[in-house]
Amino acid sequence: MRKTLTLAATATVLMASLAGCSSSGSRSSSAAPTNAAPPKATAAQANPLTARTAFAKVSTIVSTANLSGTVTADNDPNHLLGRPNQYTSKITFNDTRISADDVSGTDKGDVERGGAIEVFGSPADAQARAKYIQSVTKSMPMLAEYDYVHGAALVRVSHYLTPKQAADYKTAANNLD
Repeated sequence: MRKTLTLAATATVLMASLAGCSSSGSRSSSAAPTNAAPPKATAAQANPLTARTAFAKVSTIVSTANLSGTVTADNDPNHLLGRPNQYTSKITFNDTRISADDVSGTDKGDVERGGAIEVFGSPADAQARAKYIQSVTKSMPMLAEYDYVHGAALVRVSHYLTPKQAADYKTAANNLD
């Protein structure tokens, strides 16, 4: 009998709680006002990742990386900046470990000179871009590159770096949080 009363009391409290959460009925004027503070913005919301802030983090781990340019809508050779599902910011960088002879004839900002960082609106868009680049360059070794995706950031690295040298960028990309 005692167990039945306990279950009945629990059910009554549960039903009352659910009724208080309902959005379809009117609220009682006797409800206590809430003084709860609005949720605080996370660090990512307060300082969203951009290609420039990502590069600042990468360059603390890879000291041979030097910023070479910021891509804008006016100078984007791919015409992708700000387009649907494409990068929202992009920078290019040189790596001093790459011989000038290897990259003679390339343009300033080409990935072959060091790399690029592209930041997207979503991790899925960054993954899609990396997959696209890999599929295009697979049959053209001269255009091959290392691509490291972390969250919404894609770090693209020159194939002129050795796998061990490029791994520095992978480590840096994994620390973009």
